[in-house]
Amino acid sequence: MDRPSAGIKTRLTALENLHFYHRDGDTAQCLEALAQAGLAGFEDIPVNQLSAGQQRRVALARLWLTRATLWILDEPFTAIDVNGVDRLTQRMAQHTEQGGIVILTTHQPLNVAESKIRRISLTQTRAA
Repeated sequence: MDRPSAGIKTRLTALENLHFYHRDGDTAQCLEALAQAGLAGFEDIPVNQLSAGQQRRVALARLWLTRATLWILDEPFTAIDVNGVDRLTQRMAQHTEQGGIVILTTHQPLNVAESKIRRISLTQTRAA
């Protein structure tokens, strides 16, 4: 049975996943999204053979191909290495600079300008 991880099909390759979810996306766009996610060279490997962090990056590459203005991300930095976190942070900044909105939950500090974010800190049962 194919057990999805972050909404991806684990029996498909990284590239096949992007084609599956973005049938109108051409191969060049899909390859570029994978490269931006740090997955160049992993295009033809089944997702179930990738690390947890690489699987999360496949899901992020899939997101980057959408035209969605609003991105809702739950702990997007989990299982992603430092370079991956930097790439994701840059990609989120680019998205917001182009008029997009990113809502995310994280337990990690964000390396972005304070003027660019609105922070809601949850402590115990109250929002501050």
